[in-house]
Amino acid sequence: MAPDTQPPDTQPRDNQTLDPANWDEMRRLAQGMVEGAIARLQGLGDGPVWQPMPEAVKADFTGPPPQSPAALDRVYADVTQNLYPYAMGNIHPRFWAWYMGSGCLTGALADFLAAIDGSNLGGGNTGANLVDRQVTDWLRQMTGFPEGASGALVSGGSMANIVGLMAARNAKAGLDLHHHSVAEIAAPLRFYASDQVHACHMKAMNLLGLGGKALVRVATDQNYRMDITALRAAIRADRAAGRTPACVIATAGTTNTGAIDPLPAIADLCRAEDLWLHVDGCIGAMFAIAPENRHLVAGMERANSLALDLHKGLHAPFDVGCALLRDRRIHRATFAEEAEYLQVATRGLAAAEFLHDYGLETTRGFRALKIWMMLRHHGVAAFGRILDQTIAQARHLTARIEAEPALQLMAPTATTVVCFRHAPAGMNDAALRAHNTEIMLRLQESGVAVITDTTIRGRHCLRAAICNHRTRDADLDLLIDEILKIGAEILTP
Repeated sequence: MAPDTQPPDTQPRDNQTLDPANWDEMRRLAQGMVEGAIARLQGLGDGPVWQPMPEAVKADFTGPPPQSPAALDRVYADVTQNLYPYAMGNIHPRFWAWYMGSGCLTGALADFLAAIDGSNLGGGNTGANLVDRQVTDWLRQMTGFPEGASGALVSGGSMANIVGLMAARNAKAGLDLHHHSVAEIAAPLRFYASDQVHACHMKAMNLLGLGGKALVRVATDQNYRMDITALRAAIRADRAAGRTPACVIATAGTTNTGAIDPLPAIADLCRAEDLWLHVDGCIGAMFAIAPENRHLVAGMERANSLALDLHKGLHAPFDVGCALLRDRRIHRATFAEEAEYLQVATRGLAAAEFLHDYGLETTRGFRALKIWMMLRHHGVAAFGRILDQTIAQARHLTARIEAEPALQLMAPTATTVVCFRHAPAGMNDAALRAHNTEIMLRLQESGVAVITDTTIRGRHCLRAAICNHRTRDADLDLLIDEILKIGAEILTP
């Protein structure tokens, strides 16, 4: 057997490689994988959204690591037989759980190309570096941030929030936290967010060494938007107690109900009180490109920092988010560290600013390529129309709920999240929780549709988050029909 056709475990020690011994065979297999992926997307609506994995299949995922090679076609067969049928289902047109996004074929192809390119986006004088910079600048323009603002692509919305809040902490600490501890800050810092804020902000307080008490939860109004009067009172109380108000976290699209905090009023208050304004725009920031609904996030562009989750508004495959900061100098000063082995040069591969100076990751993948290719392929306007479409679909679902006597809307529909429940007469809250939980589980297990649940001000409800470019009104009508059917079946002795 010639050296270039020997299996890897029998090659000479100086000829080890992970490249295929037979490129033609690899080409055939790769083309088959692409064909299979496209066929899967084409037939999504014909299969179940989700289904539980049988115990026999689960057993295949136990055992020791493989020591010997296996044929790639056999490995791929396991993917199609044991993984694909039991996926989360968020690419399916009737998936409305949590707030996921439904992916995009162009983005998936871009991820493959990015992996082949193999560039480390920590830095380097490369084409990938320029694509990254262009993408963050496009996002800056799309969200209305000023010329000169900086951006960093990260794993998702949670990390984008952490980047913005870390910059806020450092800017308001009153000392250089590259050399001093947060324990040396003269007075405890306080961050303010509504009682509907995402849990990642609690994680951020602990990660930043501030502790849970640093996050002050501000009451919301009847529409689940931050109450400005309550915010002012919280700031006054902290100043009087010797604490330092540092940052307001405004939410452009809460996870529970999709509500958008009063951004212009909060921006005015932050300016008057000299506070950092951070906007968690993971759900709603991209409404800025939606022709019919961009007014919903007016004032967002006045923030000091903005968190974007590009899996949602742009339907990018996991994972990619973005942190935008108004002041590039503060952004870089927060994260840049000197290292003798990481020096910018005037020529060669290191003749470009290191991107890792704007985030926590020295090593990160070429996330930018999928956004770059998706925006070029589809155009910004297409994504804006899809965002308008999802808001219209949420209103359609809301109208269907309000027209059904057996259903109860549980919160105003502000954007793309609809909260409701099946509400038979005579049930107390505990019984309603059990009843609606059973509806949700039967709906998931049937494979017809997937929604989840939440609790708002002590009241349990079902929750449909419409973040899916494949959804049509008919899918939402089917959801209502199935909920009514399942609810009646449960009540039937």
